[in-house]
Amino acid sequence: MNNGMTTVFYVDDNARSRRWLSSVLTECGFEVIAAADPVEALRRCKKPSFDSALVDYQMLSLTGSRLAQEINFIAPDIPVVLISGYTVLPPSASMVVDVYFGQGASYFPVMHCYRITASIHCSTK
Repeated sequence: MNNGMTTVFYVDDNARSRRWLSSVLTECGFEVIAAADPVEALRRCKKPSFDSALVDYQMLSLTGSRLAQEINFIAPDIPVVLISGYTVLPPSASMVVDVYFGQGASYFPVMHCYRITASIHCSTK
């Protein structure tokens, strides 16, 4: 949303993953707003300042699918991408997101799909 860049709201309680993927997204041309706590992230969603959300599935205080469901309720036009180290998730988890990537997903298809998802949202604003 700033300087014509797509802003990604990335929520992951794993600090190492959050730092790494934030740097990858930044290198790919996205502006990143990162959050460690999904409950705090939910509060930040009350006034969305991002174009898309990227959430980890497994977090202690709130699952990524539950956070995605809340983001969809607050801001239904914002695409949500769910990532996970698990290969398979319960069907209910993937039903509340626009895109899901699990264990074994390689970097390039994830970034390609993320660019498409984000660009569709930005072009409809």
